[in-house]
Amino acid sequence: MLPDHNGQERWSARDLQQLMGYEQWRQFEDAVERARQTVDASSLDSRDHFAGARKVMNGGRWGRQEVKDYRLTRFGAYHVTLAADGRKPEVAAAKNYFAIQTRKAEIAAASAPALPQDYEEALVELLTKVRENKALTAENEVLAPKAGKWDEFMNSDGLIGMTAIADMLDMPVKEMTNWLIAENVFRKQVSRFGSNQNMPRRMYQSSGHFKIKVESNGRVSYEVAYATTQGADLIFDRRQGRAAA
Repeated sequence: MLPDHNGQERWSARDLQQLMGYEQWRQFEDAVERARQTVDASSLDSRDHFAGARKVMNGGRWGRQEVKDYRLTRFGAYHVTLAADGRKPEVAAAKNYFAIQTRKAEIAAASAPALPQDYEEALVELLTKVRENKALTAENEVLAPKAGKWDEFMNSDGLIGMTAIADMLDMPVKEMTNWLIAENVFRKQVSRFGSNQNMPRRMYQSSGHFKIKVESNGRVSYEVAYATTQGADLIFDRRQGRAAA
C-alpha cells in the first residue's frame, strides 16, 4: 500500500496480483476490468478508484522494465477481490482483509476529531470531515450489499447463474425468464448459434446488470445469460414489487 500526494490509501494492482495468487498479469487485469465495470455500473465513477499508472519491475531484456499498472483506492481494491477467482485462498484472504478495513474506516470516520485551535481551522476541519464522510457513505452504500449477500452464489467471474436465482425464487428458470420478458428485461431471440432463447435486452447488458457468455459442452457452443450482483438485485426488487402490488 502506497499513499498518494494527499496521504490517501492507494494499492498497486501489480502488487495485489502477487498477493492474490495470480501468476499472469493478463488474467489478473481481467479481474481489474470486471471490477472497474461494476463500479461504473453503480452511482460512482471508476476513474476515482482505478487510476492508470506505470510500475518499474525486475525482468525483461535489460533486467528492469516499465509495465502497465493501476493505482487502486481501498474501495477499488475490494471490488477487485470480488471480481477475482474466489476459489483461490489468497483471494478469499484479500476479500476478508478489505472488508475489515472498510469497517474500520467507517468506525474511524464516526469518531470525534481533535478540537481545532481557532475558527478558521475549525471551518477547514469541518469541511474536510463532511467531504470524507460523504465519500465514505457513498462507497459503503454500494459496498455493503455486496459484502456477502451474493458471494456464495457467484462463480469465479463474479457472476450468478439464472438457475441459481430461479431456485432462490422457488420457480422454474424458464418461468422466471418468461416473467422477465413480460417485465421488458429479457426478450425472446435466436442466438448466433441458431437456438431460441430468452436473453437479457441489450440495454440491461450495457448497464452491467447481465452478461452473456459463450459456453460449450464439447460438441456444440451456446450462449448463457448470467446476472451480476446488480442484476440479481434488479430481479429480486421486481419480484418483491410484484408481490406487494
